[in-house]
Amino acid sequence: MQKVRIAILMGGESSEREVSLMTGEEMWRNLNRKKYEVMKIVWPEERNKLEKIKVNIALIALHGRGGEDGVIQGYLETLGIKYTGSGILASAIGMNKRMFRKLAEKEGFLMPREVKSVPCVVKPSNGGSSIGVIIVKRQSDLARAIKAVEQYDKEWLCEEYIKGIEVSCAVLGNKALPVIEIVPKNIFFDYEAKYISGMAEEICPARISQKLSRKVQSESLRLCQILGVRGYARVDFIISRGKVYLLEINTLPGMTANSLFPKAAKVAGISYPKLLDQIINLTFQEPL
Repeated sequence: MQKVRIAILMGGESSEREVSLMTGEEMWRNLNRKKYEVMKIVWPEERNKLEKIKVNIALIALHGRGGEDGVIQGYLETLGIKYTGSGILASAIGMNKRMFRKLAEKEGFLMPREVKSVPCVVKPSNGGSSIGVIIVKRQSDLARAIKAVEQYDKEWLCEEYIKGIEVSCAVLGNKALPVIEIVPKNIFFDYEAKYISGMAEEICPARISQKLSRKVQSESLRLCQILGVRGYARVDFIISRGKVYLLEINTLPGMTANSLFPKAAKVAGISYPKLLDQIINLTFQEPL
């Protein structure tokens, strides 16, 4: 049986480069060598490899600008290379929080209100891993927070701060995996809490009612269907007073050893190597 030639694209030029490199290394360690011939391509330094060596599938381990926003997806399509994850449009909308917000609200999803007063959350419109996100509790600090966020992106959002239960739902193909509850040791699930072991307690399945859990799962699937997500994604919410608020979608969620998606898959009985098999197989299916 001929092996499928896989190129892991990792690195990138965004603020999430280190996360991408960790994701790529974890994928490299777990891909079944009996099925796949695997190579690593650090982007953009080694981009010439992709153009010179024929590959069957690009396994995208990139995050943030240039990786999760439709740019690399468009480039791969011009080369005629199949790739994992969502296509250009779903990636671009999912990455731009302002555009995503407009679409989600129009489709009836409950989201934190945009505000000009505290307490609030100021965040870059384009970005992930909670990089640049600031919680502001004093009105006198708001202008300073906005200026700090503009270092990451000139386009930003200011949303009401909602205290509640942070949860996340991984979607694989047309199935929603068990909901994860996130209990960060910091004030919220920031970069440190996401990627440093012991900085957050991640409970799966989440300690919420079955009704709320089903709501989170159904909303995640509905969102992915509206966006035309392909393969896999992760949707983040906060639950407050019985209401489920949509926060954002990650069309290329982190896949490090400490990431939420593999943890949810494990609870669902899917090992990391099998998870990668499914993500690769879903490359050949239509979007949701």
